[in-house]
Amino acid sequence: MEIAPLSKNAARQRVYRLPIRVYYEDTDAGGVVYYANYLKFAERGRTEWLRQTGFNQGALLAERGLAFVVRSLQADYLGGAGLDDQLEVVTKIERLGGASVVFNQTVENAGAVLFKTRITIACVDWNSKKPAPIPQDIRDLMETSL
Repeated sequence: MEIAPLSKNAARQRVYRLPIRVYYEDTDAGGVVYYANYLKFAERGRTEWLRQTGFNQGALLAERGLAFVVRSLQADYLGGAGLDDQLEVVTKIERLGGASVVFNQTVENAGAVLFKTRITIACVDWNSKKPAPIPQDIRDLMETSL
């Protein structure tokens, strides 16, 4: 699915919405979305949110030796989706820390929440694998979404 070009004020959006279509590969033997795939959908939502704020995770690693990794998560499965359903991953920041970001995300089908998660990602120095402060320029971009 193609992502629409971003407006000049895209980084100022407090909520980011990513459309996701359910494919056969996303379903289990019962024909519903396999539970782990909701985490994949959430990852795509966060990745696209980060991209729309103005930076790319690959460039962050290559140019600065920094990466964002999942530190912890809580998940609630509230409903099921099936083949060809058009879902929406809704992503917003709950809290921005010195080296971490807490996201609240939902996966919705026509406004009904099927899955919700609270995920903490941490900025780490890739060489040492230790927490690192979120660079100020990235922090500034993220703060526009609080």
